[in-house]
Amino acid sequence: MGKTKIEGGILKEFKTLSAFFYKYRFKYIGGFICLFMVDAAQLLIPQFTKRAINLISRQEFIWLDVFKLCLAMVAAMSVISFGRFLWRLLIHGSSRRIESELRQKLFDHLLKLSWDFFQKNKIGDLITRSTSDLGAVRMAIGWGLVAGLDGTVMALSIIIIIFIQDTGTAAFAVLPLPFITVLIIFFGRMVGRRFKRAQETNSALNETVQETFAGIRVIKSFVKEAAFIKRFAENNDDYREANMAVVKLHSFFMPLISFLAGFTSLIVLLAGGRRVVLGLMTPGDLVALFSYMNMLIWPMLGAGFTVNIVQRGAVSLRRINEILNTEPSIKSENVEFCGDGGGPSHSGYSGNIIEIKDLSFAYGEGRNVLHDINITVKEGATLGLLGRTGAGKSTLVKLLPRMLDPPRGTIFVKGRDVRDWDLDALRSLFGVSPQDSFMFSDSIKNNLTYGYDGEDNDGLVKMMCCISALDRDIETFSDGIETLIGERGLTLSGGQKQRLSIARAIVIQPEILILDDSLSAVDAETEKRIVKNIYRARKNKTTVIISHRVSAFAGADYAAVLEGGALAEYGAPAALLESGGYYARTAALQQLYE
Repeated sequence: MGKTKIEGGILKEFKTLSAFFYKYRFKYIGGFICLFMVDAAQLLIPQFTKRAINLISRQEFIWLDVFKLCLAMVAAMSVISFGRFLWRLLIHGSSRRIESELRQKLFDHLLKLSWDFFQKNKIGDLITRSTSDLGAVRMAIGWGLVAGLDGTVMALSIIIIIFIQDTGTAAFAVLPLPFITVLIIFFGRMVGRRFKRAQETNSALNETVQETFAGIRVIKSFVKEAAFIKRFAENNDDYREANMAVVKLHSFFMPLISFLAGFTSLIVLLAGGRRVVLGLMTPGDLVALFSYMNMLIWPMLGAGFTVNIVQRGAVSLRRINEILNTEPSIKSENVEFCGDGGGPSHSGYSGNIIEIKDLSFAYGEGRNVLHDINITVKEGATLGLLGRTGAGKSTLVKLLPRMLDPPRGTIFVKGRDVRDWDLDALRSLFGVSPQDSFMFSDSIKNNLTYGYDGEDNDGLVKMMCCISALDRDIETFSDGIETLIGERGLTLSGGQKQRLSIARAIVIQPEILILDDSLSAVDAETEKRIVKNIYRARKNKTTVIISHRVSAFAGADYAAVLEGGALAEYGAPAALLESGGYYARTAALQQLYE
């Protein structure tokens, strides 16, 4: 994510929330009404106090009149308590709901983004934006909104009341207000910059934690615990210092505002006390004025509190908006051609389920990693891909379901350009077992049936375990198929994860199965068993196998050899064995090794 300026345009970030504000408008309106009722009741109490003191100061008064004023104060305090409960329930409740719905919106959008987005953005940073940043937004549309509105209403009302009550004293009392306003503006700009830095260090800290625990086996095997402890300590110190910068600023500013607010009380004491001595003001008027000046402290503090929270919320919402405004680099283009994967094929379909025509591909602005590839695979056939590491095999199979975006007019599935397929419909045709076999922190069974939408079928699960040669391993697990495998498959070996990944890809019975070097961690005997089972189980379905062992292609209809991103050999495996090329040499070496 690029760096953005904090100054200016604070409120425009909150336009993202306009739909949420509209949805909960009646709750917010109701909350504001209750808030104004509380403010009105608070403003009445000094008036009741004034009248009571003026009555008592005369020494000739009726206790019933004082009692009535006390009852009125109790009624006002009841309104304050009940109104405060209601506006907190309505406004803070709405801010919590908006936070929840915005988090869901953010999560939904993240899942729509293409894989290249997650290569450019670290997981720790995305976690921070989905948690800490959303919390700051909630505070801004909850406490920040209340503090700003309540402080404005109270400040204006109090200033009007004290000027009506005693203009001379009020004119002296409000002298510090312009200076406080300038401080608030200056404070807001500094808070925004420092809070953005704090959130960035939080992201770095989360990323370190995530990488450490995800790679704990590698760290321990290389005895690098000390290096990661040092790295975490440095990130932790950065996070502490960045937050301390915010805390120090807030700690200096808020007491300063309190001092200036208290300074107004000193002015009232000097100016108002003199007027009481001269008989120009009653004692009750002075007490009421003191009460109003003490009440004015909250709007002054609330202004700084509002600027602080709103600035934090704006910074965080800007970070969230950066994600929400990011468009997927790969998306459905021609909606009129969309159809479900199980529907009829395109009118131009001639039985070639995969057609690759003059395909050249490069990552970004770099050099081509694939050059002029031409491959045709008939429906129900099996294609084997062989080549040295970095030859472009995985890139090629990622282009088929548009995990990477190929140039238009180069790859066709069922007679239709993949760029004209609806993404969900296209990808539903494929079952993929990738090189990196990711496992969820769940049971073996739930990992195996992850993509299966049918009814619970133990027989089907057992059959998939047999096909992938996982059945013999399951017997060794404590809870069999229900055994929890830990985060990222921590309790499984590399070969077990690969076989579970193969079973997960096969169980959905895809029209096109892709095994992207997913047999590399199993022994030759197990590989032969798995390949034989796959050929038998997918007799009339298309399969693409990437492997470094030629033996995996024994039953394939086609074999292709990639060298330097170009198609070096292509044809039936038996024909390639007779050609004397890379395929034949590799087969001879592997046979000699065995």
